[in-house]
Amino acid sequence: MYLNCKTFFSLRYGTMPAEMLVQKAAQLGITTLALTNINITSDAWQFVELCRKHLIKPVLGVECRNQSDLKYLLLARNQEGWYHINRFLSDQLRRDQPFPDRAPALPGTWAIYAWGAVPPASLQAHELLGVKPRDLNKLFRVDTVSIRHQLVIMHPVTFQDKEHFELHRVLRAIDQNILISRLEPHTTGTVHDQFIHPAKMVEHFELYPHIVENTLRILETCEVEMELETPRNRKCFSGSVEEDRQLLRQLAYEGMEYRYGKDNPEAARRIEKELAIVAQLEFEAYFLITWDIIRYARERQFFYVGRGSGANSIIAYCLRITDVDPIELNLFFERFLNPYRTTPPDFDIDFSWRDRDAIIRYVFDKYGDSHTALLGTVTTFQTNAIIREMGKVYGLPKKEIDRILENGFNIQLNEDDIQRKIQRFSKLMDQEKSFPNHLSIHAGGILISDAPIHQYCTTHLPPKGFSTAQLDMWQAERIGLYKFDILSQRGLGHIRDTIDIIRKNKQTDIDIHDVKSFMVDEKVRENLKKVNTIGCFYIESPAMRQLLQKLECDNYHTLVAASSIIRPGVAQSGMMKQYIHSYRNPASVVYLHPIIRELLGDTFGIMVYQEDVIRVAHEYANMELADADSLRRAMAGKYRGTKDFEKIQERFFTNCAQLGRPHEVSAEVWRQIASFAHFSFSKAHSASFAVESYQSLYLKTYFPAEFMVAVINNFGGFYNRELYFRELKKTGVTIHPPCINNSDYPTNIKEQDVYVGLIHVEGLEQALAERILEERRQCGPYLHLDDFCSRIAPGAEQLELLIRIGCFHFTGQTKKQLLWKSSLLTRQSTAGVHNLPLFSAAPVNCQLPELAYHQHEDAFDEIDLLGFPLASPFEVLAHDQSAYIPAREFPQHLHQVITTLGYLVTTKAMRTAKGEPMCFGTFLDREGRFIDTIHFPDSLRQYPFQKNGFYILQGKVMSEYNVITLEISQMKKIGYFEDKQFR
Repeated sequence: MYLNCKTFFSLRYGTMPAEMLVQKAAQLGITTLALTNINITSDAWQFVELCRKHLIKPVLGVECRNQSDLKYLLLARNQEGWYHINRFLSDQLRRDQPFPDRAPALPGTWAIYAWGAVPPASLQAHELLGVKPRDLNKLFRVDTVSIRHQLVIMHPVTFQDKEHFELHRVLRAIDQNILISRLEPHTTGTVHDQFIHPAKMVEHFELYPHIVENTLRILETCEVEMELETPRNRKCFSGSVEEDRQLLRQLAYEGMEYRYGKDNPEAARRIEKELAIVAQLEFEAYFLITWDIIRYARERQFFYVGRGSGANSIIAYCLRITDVDPIELNLFFERFLNPYRTTPPDFDIDFSWRDRDAIIRYVFDKYGDSHTALLGTVTTFQTNAIIREMGKVYGLPKKEIDRILENGFNIQLNEDDIQRKIQRFSKLMDQEKSFPNHLSIHAGGILISDAPIHQYCTTHLPPKGFSTAQLDMWQAERIGLYKFDILSQRGLGHIRDTIDIIRKNKQTDIDIHDVKSFMVDEKVRENLKKVNTIGCFYIESPAMRQLLQKLECDNYHTLVAASSIIRPGVAQSGMMKQYIHSYRNPASVVYLHPIIRELLGDTFGIMVYQEDVIRVAHEYANMELADADSLRRAMAGKYRGTKDFEKIQERFFTNCAQLGRPHEVSAEVWRQIASFAHFSFSKAHSASFAVESYQSLYLKTYFPAEFMVAVINNFGGFYNRELYFRELKKTGVTIHPPCINNSDYPTNIKEQDVYVGLIHVEGLEQALAERILEERRQCGPYLHLDDFCSRIAPGAEQLELLIRIGCFHFTGQTKKQLLWKSSLLTRQSTAGVHNLPLFSAAPVNCQLPELAYHQHEDAFDEIDLLGFPLASPFEVLAHDQSAYIPAREFPQHLHQVITTLGYLVTTKAMRTAKGEPMCFGTFLDREGRFIDTIHFPDSLRQYPFQKNGFYILQGKVMSEYNVITLEISQMKKIGYFEDKQFR
């Protein structure tokens, strides 16, 4: 009788999570329940799983609405009906068309209209009329017996109680972006849209028992036939599983020859072991689909990085999915895949943000739109967003909403009923964790199913342009659909674009996957040791640079460890500090047990990776490596505090006792496992990061200018673009301001000349910039300002920007002369289709008086339009800089208070153990060297950071493992000119 139930996935309408809906039904003794969310099917499989758990028969459907206008319900009678519902709803959403007034005759479905929506005489075989309890008075004098087989009870279940009905009204106002006082009744449900006890429902319809009977009959015809947690990914890459098996073996051995040479018994042994496990689990297609994506990327000369736990696999290494050698790092396959695993392994493949869409398009084209979809995700209401939206609904001014967010609710007795309501409703939403707001797209997941994707879910078409499932990762995994991760990363854009620039400018091709040669390159090692890493993925931040200095890192293995121990959990636990101390003082290390020395000798007895935890459990406590997946999930916190985690702990101590391990040693080993496990990092992940770091560092070492231009064109990395221009300047190139004859939209480099791209000019319209470049390409360089204006006809404001930033320096005229002339030219020009004249007209010659010029005018125009001067800001600063100590002299003043001058680069806010705010700062000195500062709470409170610019810094010079920092005691910001009247 309950065939119109909603969860909070009826977005901004329903208020119940699926768990609550099903639990309430179970408490009432309801045995059949239909889920019909509004234009969405996102939590259908969670609903099915919950119903089966509570011995309730699930029925799936959807409520089709055009905004607030209910058209009909669709119920699936079987799997075919569910497929057609998903397909129909997907077509409507993709075309963004309203639902038709009458439901199409979809195979295996029922269509249910509200009473009065269509004449009973016009109903077709698949159509029914729904009667709500409050509609019963409308049945007076209607012969319901004659249409008994087409009448059903249609009682909506939308929220849990009257209080949540009020929340429902708030959500409806948020959805329509109106004041709650302006809500119209037809746009909301009614207070009655809650569960009614089955006996009470029968009582309502006691005069119409045939309607009750027919409702039960209709629900009886509906069945969810699909089993959950059954693998549904594409099963074969080629024609059959056997062909896949042969192809994977062939590719693995071909790759082994490329990676290790023809004769490598250890590599061959590991390949055979992995092939056997992959065959046992029938996961060949997963490897081959990933390999095919990589093959296509290589054909297109797209740069990529395969990372994640897939780097534990030698097959993945031989197939060139990853560039991490698992033999070299002693990575074991069981961390990635073991015989007891029922789900496919997880490959994370990163591409440049420019290439990723082409890769996704290839996947859709190869496997078909009908079997492929991007994975969806759910964006939930966050606390601050809830308060802000509710404040708008209740008409609060922005300042009052901001005050609530900053200071909390400041409610006085008998006052401010609105604040009290907002507080109450926001708490209601917070109680239902992850209250969905709208659907979005997963960062990189793609589903490739063996059957048509609409067998399982609805799809829609976001602005991205690719069909996207109305499923998040957890819902997809619930039915056995596992994602392929096609991710994008700015760091890969740096590498990809550098390779392109080198190929174009220097006619040189680089095998960027030849990482092993980079690792032994002396110049690369020297740059790593000197921490000359600005622009390089994962090793350019102040914290990482300091860590590398403390470790005196100049090799791959140390870099892999650094990539793991810098993670917040490890650092905050004190393990990073302990690792650095042990690394610098290996003789001081005391090992808990000889086995620990054998296993963790390379990391000085400290568990640095997830693999270390698994190895210790395996070797010290004799736990099976095949339990690695369970251990890993436990480490992620999924089992912590549950019986599963307790069983792992019990097994550990039981095994240790049987092996005769000292109890106190076992207890300490377990304590370290338990304390480290929840924030541990996969060694394969760290190794993948280190590989990409080496690729970046190799390019920075041998092609520094090209590399920095690529970093700039990919909108930087950890720092803002100004620092990357400063780093580019160090390579010896000449950096020119934007030029209409030499600049492109991005920044370009031609031998030793770099022209800033037009994209960086603040306020310059992209359409105008593209028109300038296209006109130049078709008709040649611009001769002078007059020629430019006649060919482009720019607006006065846009032309002024181009002049002020220096785009017409080639004319030999000053900016003031050009600006004077431009006012005349823009009045004469009119926008239109450009026709190149047969003979060019002579430029207008204006006789201008001598105009004053200050040497820093260009710099201040650049600060205004680029955000920074192209020259060193210290050259622009009108301030006596002679008294300040430069960073290179800091070691001569250890533990002394000194005064220096710094140009702010970046800050990192933190909190002390007591919860007080503190900060780390990074500055440049006049010579371009970094100054790293520490601002403890008292100092930060007294001398807070203001905007970017120059700061006079006073503090004590400190050193830890030769890393110099300045503990700030005083700080003062100064402007470019002490004479504020300038300009």
